[in-house]
Amino acid sequence: MHVMKMLSLEGKTALVTGGAGKYGRQIVASLAEAGANVFIASRNVEALEKVAEYHRQRNEKVHALKLDLGSEESIAQVRDSILEKTGRIDVLVNNAVARTVGTWDDDLSAYEESWRINATGLHAVTRAIGKIMEGQKSGSIINIGSMMGMVGIEHHNYDGTEMGKGWPADYFFHKGGMINYTRFCASYFGRFNVRCNCVSPGGLFEPSQPAQFVKNYSDRTQLGRMANDTDLKGIIVFLASEASAYVTGANIPVDGGYTAK
Repeated sequence: MHVMKMLSLEGKTALVTGGAGKYGRQIVASLAEAGANVFIASRNVEALEKVAEYHRQRNEKVHALKLDLGSEESIAQVRDSILEKTGRIDVLVNNAVARTVGTWDDDLSAYEESWRINATGLHAVTRAIGKIMEGQKSGSIINIGSMMGMVGIEHHNYDGTEMGKGWPADYFFHKGGMINYTRFCASYFGRFNVRCNCVSPGGLFEPSQPAQFVKNYSDRTQLGRMANDTDLKGIIVFLASEASAYVTGANIPVDGGYTAK
């Protein structure tokens, strides 16, 4: 097969949890531009609908659905809605994350809510959609981790700024756990020809960030810059497509060399 055909997602159906956030938008764009029929799902349907409408104006197939990762019933409704429309689900991108914890000293109820969504919810949606892929004997699950799941805190990134006052330990916990959960899922689903990989992005540049933080962080990377709004697109298409047919159980940092320095 020609390599460009291997990278095509024409005829594929993808579910992306989240989709309106800073990473989600480029994930959705990459899948839609490659030809997939993309369903984006979260509790904030209004924000998702704006993303979907943008892509529909570009003649790309993007649809918004309401999803509560804390509810198995909601997950089942999303799964069934997609199956009614397309008959299959080829790609699952676990991108949504609940940021319920702000600091190390937050009330433990905030941590408990984080576990419920980011751990139990992650497993619930992966199990539900993975079951469909098992029956199809094909599929690609892509977990969106973070370089923060691979390293500890770099305090010097915040030198000269007012940032870095609180440490949401749950985020490091979940993103680190997601990497090994990916390996488990690759082992579990491999017999069904279903692949599971993790992408661990680095920090994304935003205009609101203090210039000193941007400099500090950029100096910490091999490429000397923060991520932009297209840096995830290539790896997502690769992992979603037949181009990565023999890749599973991998964690791929897309961090400009942050974790290699």
